[in-house]
Amino acid sequence: MSDILSRLAAARRAGTPEGITSVCSAHPLVIRAAARHAAKHGGAMLVEATCNQVNQFGGYTGMRPADFVDLVAGIAASEKLDAGSIILGGDHLGPNPWRGEPADVALAKAADMVEAYVAAGFRKIHLDASMGCAGEPAALDDATVAQRAAALAKAAERAARAAGGEMPVYVIGTEVPPPGGADHALSAIEPTAPAAALQTIAVHRRVFADQGLSGAFDRVIALVVQPGVEFGNENVVAYDREKARGLSRLLDEEPGLVFEAHSTDYQTPAALRALVEDGYPILKVGPQLTFALREALYGLDLIASDLLPGYGERPLYQAMEGLMLADPGQWQGHYRGDAADQRLQRHYSYSDRIRYYWNRPEAEAAVGRLISALHEKIVPAPLVSQHLPLFAEFAAAPLDPQELLVAAVGKVLEGYGSAGTATGPG
Repeated sequence: MSDILSRLAAARRAGTPEGITSVCSAHPLVIRAAARHAAKHGGAMLVEATCNQVNQFGGYTGMRPADFVDLVAGIAASEKLDAGSIILGGDHLGPNPWRGEPADVALAKAADMVEAYVAAGFRKIHLDASMGCAGEPAALDDATVAQRAAALAKAAERAARAAGGEMPVYVIGTEVPPPGGADHALSAIEPTAPAAALQTIAVHRRVFADQGLSGAFDRVIALVVQPGVEFGNENVVAYDREKARGLSRLLDEEPGLVFEAHSTDYQTPAALRALVEDGYPILKVGPQLTFALREALYGLDLIASDLLPGYGERPLYQAMEGLMLADPGQWQGHYRGDAADQRLQRHYSYSDRIRYYWNRPEAEAAVGRLISALHEKIVPAPLVSQHLPLFAEFAAAPLDPQELLVAAVGKVLEGYGSAGTATGPG
């Protein structure tokens, strides 16, 4: 299925731009929604794992690359999505998880991680060696980044030849928004300077050639740039195609490439379509999907509180608050303001850093209790209207809470589909 990715540049040149939604989440219900959406519309499902989520040591999800592949494959099969419709991507593959260690140690671990990803079946590989390691500047120069990316590409090529099948396609470049969105209100974001993007491409092309990797560079399909889209904790910066027009024209000089747009979360379908038309056909979305999931979970928590004697007063919300306060590492430093402000952001921020907690045992127990409490209950239409007004079809009938949760994520994916992505209609 990587031919879908390889033809994106040709489709743009032909004046018939195609896009694809990149689902960046390891949550099983998000993956289920993506698989169901792809099966319904007969499209591809591109799912990506990050170096922090999934690596050879387990990452914060506890999954190694092969475990993630098994998770996706099992969910896809249960949704009757053909295995040939699945594209697996590795995002920001590089030394980031080990950047506190010396560069040689961190890069050796990064190479092992890339090999594990490719051996497991990942074929879309974002090479990201932009961050400094112990004793180095936080950001590195283009030549150093390209040298390290080439070393990682060698590891990927070696693993792919050993595994057989398709060779990987690559994404290079690292000028992306802060992971998970900015931690403050934003009014505007400047797109990447075209000259800087051209320099990144030229240096990588030269270094790959010097390293005997011209064939691998021929499979570089995209460059990560900042098109001027972003979200903070409480606001979203919309795509302004006029500001990015110079960057888009750069692709006329590099007709074999497209751009990959990170943090397209919360953009309108019209903005997403404009991004596809302007040369950003790989639309990455993550926090918006788990934000929608959290909205639905909290709506069900309120419904159960109102409907079921003995359920309690929002016990899921209370459990998540206690969990995040007891272990603040995933949100502290990202949320600003006084205690009241931070409490609101813990639960309702667009950055959705609560997503890091859903796989904790306490959270899974609270979600399980909620789903069991409401399973096959009849929820009156006015109560659904009060707490989950977009899901009227689930009222006045035996409720399957998990189906509602999958539908909540699916509504976000429908927005991407209406923008003309490969996971959408047509």
